Amino acid sequence: MADTLEFNEIYQEVKGSMNDGRLRLSRQGVIFKNSKTGKVDNIQASELAEGVWRRVALGHGLKLLTKNGHVYKYDGFRESEFDKLSDFFKAHYRLELAEKDLCVKGWNWGTVRFGGQLLSFDIGEQPVFEIPLSNVSQCTTGKNEVTLEFHQNDDAEVSLMEVRFYVPPTQEDGVDPVEAFAQNVLSKADVIQATGDAICIFRELQCLTPRGRYDIRIYPTFLHLHGKTFDYKIPYTTVLRLFLLPHKDQRQMFFVISLDPPIKQGQTRYHFLILLFSKDEDISLTLNMNEEEVEKRFEGRLTKNMSGSLYEMVSRVMKALVNRKITVPGNFQGHSGAQCITCSYKASSGLLYPLERGFIYVHKPPVHIRFDEISFVNFARGTTTTRSFDFEIETKQGTQYTFSSIEREEYGKLFDFVNAKKLNIKNRGLKEGMKQSYDEYADSDEDQHDAYLERMKEEGKIREENANDSSDGSGEETDESFNPVEEDDDVAEEFDSNASASSSSGDGDSDRDEKKPAKKAKIVKDRKPRKKQVESKKGKDPNAPKRPMSAYMLWLNANREKIKSDHPGISITDLSKKAGELWKAMSKEKKEEWDRKAEDARRDYEKAMKEYSVGSRSESSKTERSKKKKKKQEKQMKGKAEKKGAASRSSSSTKSSAKSLSESFKSKEFVSSDESSSAESKKEDSEEEGGAGPPPSSEDSASGSD
Repeated sequence: MADTLEFNEIYQEVKGSMNDGRLRLSRQGVIFKNSKTGKVDNIQASELAEGVWRRVALGHGLKLLTKNGHVYKYDGFRESEFDKLSDFFKAHYRLELAEKDLCVKGWNWGTVRFGGQLLSFDIGEQPVFEIPLSNVSQCTTGKNEVTLEFHQNDDAEVSLMEVRFYVPPTQEDGVDPVEAFAQNVLSKADVIQATGDAICIFRELQCLTPRGRYDIRIYPTFLHLHGKTFDYKIPYTTVLRLFLLPHKDQRQMFFVISLDPPIKQGQTRYHFLILLFSKDEDISLTLNMNEEEVEKRFEGRLTKNMSGSLYEMVSRVMKALVNRKITVPGNFQGHSGAQCITCSYKASSGLLYPLERGFIYVHKPPVHIRFDEISFVNFARGTTTTRSFDFEIETKQGTQYTFSSIEREEYGKLFDFVNAKKLNIKNRGLKEGMKQSYDEYADSDEDQHDAYLERMKEEGKIREENANDSSDGSGEETDESFNPVEEDDDVAEEFDSNASASSSSGDGDSDRDEKKPAKKAKIVKDRKPRKKQVESKKGKDPNAPKRPMSAYMLWLNANREKIKSDHPGISITDLSKKAGELWKAMSKEKKEEWDRKAEDARRDYEKAMKEYSVGSRSESSKTERSKKKKKKQEKQMKGKAEKKGAASRSSSSTKSSAKSLSESFKSKEFVSSDESSSAESKKEDSEEEGGAGPPPSSEDSASGSD
């Protein structure tokens, strides 16, 4: 049997709230540390009187009763932990861990029993519910009724505020059961009653939170804040810590009282009471007690007559009554010599105090962060200017605090302080001029294999190679096929016949028709290469070799069915995640086997790509040669046709001139535009412009005379 047992995230029922923390059981006793407040419950083994194990709403719970009547309850255990706890209690505490179940009959009548700090409502021998009397804030009585009011729980959305008990009358004379019930409650309840005179009174103190001027009346069990509008009664049991902090101007002092539960004003909660004092203000104080009572109660910590600075008197009295140490700043000194740093938190400017065991920020809103609840800190660059930086703190619960607009000169001092306290620094190394290193605070997904990301990378590489291949092919084709000189020749041939036909239509038509072909030629010239570029961006050739898969994808294809059989009904997303985990956990030797397979596949792919590229280039060259040959044949055929047409046109013109000697020009009705050559069209143009042709030659005149 081990000497200690530890439980994380065990829930403690304190003042109606459910706060998680850590429970530790050792030979010396039971220790519980509240994660939220840092408050520690220490129960000595010799004080334990009874231990009860029972089923509760959050699983199973442990109730511990001490010999002086205190009750401690811890919930959140598992049923399987009973045997371990029972053996531990027998071995080290010599207590039997009794199993007692709660009554679930649903009856609303029974017996009320008062045991120590607990009110138990029982039906028979089984308890129905229990009420810690320290949660009771008020108790009022009626004719046959007792009403209990409770402290409001700020951590819960719904909290119990009031319970009424009906107490039937009895036949016994001289005993009022309602009054007896109320007295039992009030004797243990946390009900503040201002009976008697105050020990001392501090008049008109400046209070920053809650804001205003208040008279503070010190009573033996609580302190009373009396203002013009609001009054607050603060039991000393709710005080967690006391802080005495010097202002940066060295002329004022902050006195901070940390409270749990906080004081309330409507819906506003004040977890801190902050008083501001001037160092120059002095006071003479006389306690409302005789010297013997002062000596007996405070054991030399206070005297009946005291004098000194006002902040010293208030802090000294509070320390004696609350019986807690006062926390002051440690050895930290900023750039200006002050023990604090000027910064902004949320929308307000304030002061950040590095303490020996935490940080505290005052004053709006006040924040206290202990070192043991800090996950890491971070030094970040300022958002508006490079002359300042931000100091970020993230707790283990995930809460982040950002203190901004800190002067650049404070960086070295603050970094050295944080480093000396061995806090985790997220961007450690910036001070020494190193690159940012996040180490354990880096994104955890970065180390895991992401199957989807791997697939996207592979597809991106394939698309990139395809784009490079297509751009190379289209570039070669464009360089070979696009020749401005050849294209000009093609355009001239295409519009040659149209030009000759339009030349016989007149001066205006001729000018317009001569302009139009040039315009059309320009459009065609621009369109052809653009069309070829679009055609060159068509899809991938299906005959091209497929890109090889990575080692992970080869392994996944080989093991996909096995993973499905091991996890029936697994989705595609979960399958990818599971495969990534298995691949990450695989040994280096097994991964090398798949790496070799991937390397072989890559070599085969490169070899196939070389053969494919050589074949595609030879095929494209053959196609280009056939196109050029065909084009050359078409030109030759067209030239022969033009020569034949010219010969027929010359013979027909001779015959027509012999028949009509009187006509001095050729009529366009006798000339076919399809058969006219460019030389004859020029001749016709000159004849039309001149009005009459040149005199006939000697041969023509001779034939005409014949």
